[in-house]
Amino acid sequence: MPVYKNHFRSPEFIEQTIMDENREVVGTIRIKPSSVLWKPKGAYSFSAVKLGEFTSWITSPASGAKVVKQ
Repeated sequence: MPVYKNHFRSPEFIEQTIMDENREVVGTIRIKPSSVLWKPKGAYSFSAVKLGEFTSWITSPASGAKVVKQ
């Protein structure tokens, strides 16, 4: 196998714009290896939570999140 001098750089985050049923922007979610960020429509900055805190919250019964099949 040859040794390559060039390589692809992975993205530092994944970002998606959330739309409602009328195709209006609700907000933007950004996923990083260390955190989850949320910015509602019209906001200039993100609110962030560490990934460990998000994991604890989303898997706790208090969050109301339900397990879904993929």
